[in-house]
Amino acid sequence: MADNNVIRLGQVNSAGSTDALFLQVFAGETMAQFQTETVFLDKHNIRTIQHGKAASFPAWGRTTATYHTPGTEILGKLIKQNERVITIDDLLISDVSIANIDEAKNHWDVRAPFSAEAGTALARAFDSNVAQVGVLAARASATVTGGDGGSVLTNAAYLTDGTVAAAGLFAANQKLDEKNVPEGDRYAFVKPALYYLMAQTTSLINRDWGGAGVYAEGKILKVASLSIVKTNQLPSTNVTTGPTNYQGNFSTTAALVMNKNAVGTVKLLDLSTEMDYQINRQSTLIVSKYAMGHGILRPECSVELKTS
Repeated sequence: MADNNVIRLGQVNSAGSTDALFLQVFAGETMAQFQTETVFLDKHNIRTIQHGKAASFPAWGRTTATYHTPGTEILGKLIKQNERVITIDDLLISDVSIANIDEAKNHWDVRAPFSAEAGTALARAFDSNVAQVGVLAARASATVTGGDGGSVLTNAAYLTDGTVAAAGLFAANQKLDEKNVPEGDRYAFVKPALYYLMAQTTSLINRDWGGAGVYAEGKILKVASLSIVKTNQLPSTNVTTGPTNYQGNFSTTAALVMNKNAVGTVKLLDLSTEMDYQINRQSTLIVSKYAMGHGILRPECSVELKTS
């Protein structure tokens, strides 16, 4: 009796390694979940480098315009310059080891949900780091001497009164205007509790007032022309672990308003997945990872709302 022609689902064109496609599927699900979960990915500056441990971002001040007196020599005005250097962090990983015997006994595919969890874990870490840097930018001094630093607004009712919180967002947007921050790409990042508190503030969604949102669906789209972004990754504790440039006391942080130029990310190794069958452990080790670093670019583009 002839043997069956068994289709090996993990092979490419029915040849080579029997798990080559499995890795691609796992990596694709991880990447898709990462992009779905993160809210900061497209709301700040990202630069990719091929080699090295850091990248430099130039910064420069402003010049002035003056009237010229005929006959006087034009010498040129000085424009102060500086730089912000963002360093790559250690490799960030999300790993899982799947025992062959357990996978064989299991009645459902574990790799798909596990790949999604890896993407979620990395996305949350990414957003947390960027959010913390965004708040620290609001507390930072100017990059260029004589320039503008970040802004911090304080009101004890920011987390308990939707109207007060909305007024804070208007004040934050005013701060950005006064510092000549570009009007486009401005966002307000808030935790769910404040988001739904503002969604219940009918003046913010009343179209007669120019509001943008839906009370019945608990959605609020914009306040003071700021796009409202709901996220659990806005810091709210005293962070004392992890890379030192992300640490700070965020226990009174209520919201973060920033233009995308406030924070930068340097990417050395993009999100990727490796899979290796370990014969000595009779299991498959799957590691999702990336190597990036985040840092302050333009402090004047960031405003923190805090309660005390």
